[in-house]
Amino acid sequence: MSTVSTSVAKPPVALVLLRRAAITLAALIVLAALFWVPWHALFGPAAQWPTAVTVTGTVVFAVAFLSFPVLIVRGHRRGSDAAARIADTMLGVVWLLFAWAVLTHLLRLVLALSGVDNPLRGRIVALALAGIVVVLVVYGVAEAMRLPRIRQVDVTLPRLGAAFDGLRLVMITDTHFGPIDRTAWGERVIAAVNELEPDVVVHDGDLADGTVEQRAGQVAALGEVAAEQRFYVSGNHEYFSGAQSWLDHMDTLGWTGLHNQHRVLERDGQRLVFAGVDDATAAASGEPGHGQNLAAALHGTAPGDPIVLLAHQPSQIGHAVAAQVDLQLSGHTHGGQIWPFHLLVRAQQRALQGLTRHGEHTQLYTSRGTGFWGPPLRVFAPSEITMLTLRAGTADRARPDQPGRLHAG
Repeated sequence: MSTVSTSVAKPPVALVLLRRAAITLAALIVLAALFWVPWHALFGPAAQWPTAVTVTGTVVFAVAFLSFPVLIVRGHRRGSDAAARIADTMLGVVWLLFAWAVLTHLLRLVLALSGVDNPLRGRIVALALAGIVVVLVVYGVAEAMRLPRIRQVDVTLPRLGAAFDGLRLVMITDTHFGPIDRTAWGERVIAAVNELEPDVVVHDGDLADGTVEQRAGQVAALGEVAAEQRFYVSGNHEYFSGAQSWLDHMDTLGWTGLHNQHRVLERDGQRLVFAGVDDATAAASGEPGHGQNLAAALHGTAPGDPIVLLAHQPSQIGHAVAAQVDLQLSGHTHGGQIWPFHLLVRAQQRALQGLTRHGEHTQLYTSRGTGFWGPPLRVFAPSEITMLTLRAGTADRARPDQPGRLHAG
């Protein structure tokens, strides 16, 4: 009997190299635009700055442009925390410069219509841009490093039994312990979580950037969480440094990793299911045995069980809707983290932040995240520790993908 091979042929080497070249070229074009647009707004011909100012500004931007790719590779590919801190900060600052350089064209237009000519017009725009970005950087660093605000949310689940009415569920996510040592910050976060006296605490992924060996000290405070149950799922960033090792480490800290699994809570004969799935990127990561599998996660649950699903990305909501999950908890978006990056995030994800309804049965709560990734900045996207109070009863009716009942504090 003949057999049919099911192996997938690898693409030709030339095609792989061509794809890599195209990706590299696109990245360089984007990077060049990120640096050139603010340079032109600050030091371009319109302002007619003295030669010394123009040359100094040009040299600074050129050095930053040329060093940025090197620092990114050394920091995020080769594990140099010092290089990562510099590169991440540069990325945040240049993004703000780029975004506001585009927006200050409106100021340029107003000045032109008011009869203000160059070089005065160009200098006003340049100084306004510099001033705005300095203020936003100072504000953004303070916002990123502060203890997150407590956001209180009531979520009504029609299938929730009366025994679980009022269950206090605290959600943290996207802590991203990484190149900047935030051990003390983590201790403050866990102290704030414990003050809420939760019944259940969940961490919805992107725990850390780096290996367990690199970040174990920073995440140690998670072992001090005081709650009956502690659940954790992996986010996309765990798959850059060994998701299974992070699941194993969280187990040593007293957390239950929901790796396409579920656990059942029981009170007075009533049940509440907490399920979790791997991140949407897990299957492509090459991590053995990983890949989101909601069917496996829910296998063995009983019909009619109310289900709370941990899934790192809001874009995973489609599977939850099909399975008639009651509530999905997600992070990943950071609320955009640095305005106006939220516009790109919203285009890629099903929700940016808050409580939304999807389909007839499923609600989704998307956290803005507890920490930050990369640039130590949060601009108009504050971090949060989420206190969800589960209520039994009839959920408010809302149109699909529209906000449900939300009480934020």
